[in-house]
Amino acid sequence: MANRDDPETIGRRVQRLRHERGLTQRQLAEPAYTPAYISTLEAGRVRPSDEALRHLAGRLGVGFDELATGRPARLATDLRLRLTEAQRTLATGAAEEAAEQYLALLAEAGAHALTAEQATALLGLGECGLDTGDIVAARRHFERAEQVLTDADQPLPARVPALRGRAISHYLAGELRYAVYLLESTLDELNRGGLHDPDALLLLYASVIGPYMDLGAHARAAKAAEFALAVAPQAGDPALVARMHRQVARTLLAEGRIAEADASLAKAAEMYRQLQLRTELANCHWMRGYVCAQNGELERAEGELREALTMLSATRAALYRSQAAVELADVLHRRGKSGEAAALLREVLGDLSSERGAVHAAAAHRLLGIIAEDARDTEAAEEHYVRALSLLERAGAAGDLADLCRMLGDLLRRTGRVEAALDAYRTGLGHRTAPGTTTLGPAPAQPPV
Repeated sequence: MANRDDPETIGRRVQRLRHERGLTQRQLAEPAYTPAYISTLEAGRVRPSDEALRHLAGRLGVGFDELATGRPARLATDLRLRLTEAQRTLATGAAEEAAEQYLALLAEAGAHALTAEQATALLGLGECGLDTGDIVAARRHFERAEQVLTDADQPLPARVPALRGRAISHYLAGELRYAVYLLESTLDELNRGGLHDPDALLLLYASVIGPYMDLGAHARAAKAAEFALAVAPQAGDPALVARMHRQVARTLLAEGRIAEADASLAKAAEMYRQLQLRTELANCHWMRGYVCAQNGELERAEGELREALTMLSATRAALYRSQAAVELADVLHRRGKSGEAAALLREVLGDLSSERGAVHAAAAHRLLGIIAEDARDTEAAEEHYVRALSLLERAGAAGDLADLCRMLGDLLRRTGRVEAALDAYRTGLGHRTAPGTTTLGPAPAQPPV
C-alpha cells in the first residue's frame, strides 16, 4: 500500500464522509471505539491504526486505501487498465497515439503519487521515443523511470527495462561503448546477485547484440544471441492471452471485484510489456543472418534477415527496420542483386543519421559506394565513402572505420591521388582492430537456462 496521508488530512476525510452519510460520532465509533476517540481523530490529534481505519472504512462504506490515502478504490486499477491499453496501442505501431495516452496517464499517476504507474508511463513514453526516432526524449523518459523505481526501492529486475532503454538510447545515438557498459554491468549484477529473471535476461542479452556487432565484437554478439534465444521460449507470444486477461479485467472491474481485476490486469500488463520482445527476437534473427553472411551462407542469411525485417515492419519499429534493411542490402549485393540492394538502401537512408543509427547510416553509404564503384562511377563512390567515414569517426566503430579507410585509399590511389590515398591508409592504421576483441571487459556470464 502507498504511504497514508497525515493524521489531520485523514481526520478531515473521516469527518466529511461521516457527515455525508448522516452518522453521529457515536454511530461511527460503536462498538469498538468511543465517540471521544472519533472526535480526537477528526481533529487530527491521533494517528489511527490500521485496525481503526479498517473499522471506520467498513462503517463508512469505503475502501481501506481510499480512507487512508484519499484515492478512489478504483483509481489505481483504472490507471493500470488504461496503461495496458496504451501498451497495446504502441504494440500495434501507433507510437504517436500511444505517447498521447502515456502523457495523460503520467500526469494522472503523478497527481496521485502512484509511483509504479508513473514508472510504467515513463517507460512507455521512452519506447514511443525509440519507435519514432526521438532519441533524446526517449533517454530522458528512461532516466526518469529509473529514478522513480530507484526512489521506490524497486529491485534490479524491475529496473532492467529502464536501464535497457537508456542503453538503447545511447546506442542509437552512436555512443556504442557506453551502451555496452550499461548492458554488461547490469547483466553481471543480475548474475552475481542470483536475480535470474527470464524477462530481464532476455531484454539485456538481446539488446547487447547490436552494440557488440557495431564494435566488432562478433563472437560476443553471437554468444549473446544464443543466450537470448535460449531464454526466449519462457516468454512466448502472449498477444491472445493478454487480450483475454484485459477483457476479463474489464468484466471484473464492472462487477466491483477490484482485487481480482487487478490480478488479471497485472497478467495482461506483463504480457503486453513482453510484446516489445518482438523487436528483440527480430534482433536475434538479424544476428543469425549476420553470422550466416560472415560464414558465406548467403541464402540462409537472406532468409534470416528478411524474417527480421518482416517482424520489425509488423511492429513499425522504423529505425530498427532501417538498420536491418542495410544488413539485408549487403547480402543482396553479395548475391548479385545490386539493383535491389541499392533501391533498399535509398529507401531507408532517410531514416538514418549521425544521431539515429550512425553506424548503419555509414554502412549504407559504404555499400552504395561499392555499388557505384562496380558501375565505374568513382565520383559517386568517393562521395559515399567520405560521408561514411565521417559517420564512423563520430561513432567510434573502429573495425568498420579501418576497413573503409582502406577502401577509400584504394579508390584514391586508382584515380592517381597518391598523397590523399596515403592519408586515408594512415587514418585506417590508427583504427585497426581484430573482430571479437573490441570490448569493455569480461563477457557477461551465461544465463541459468
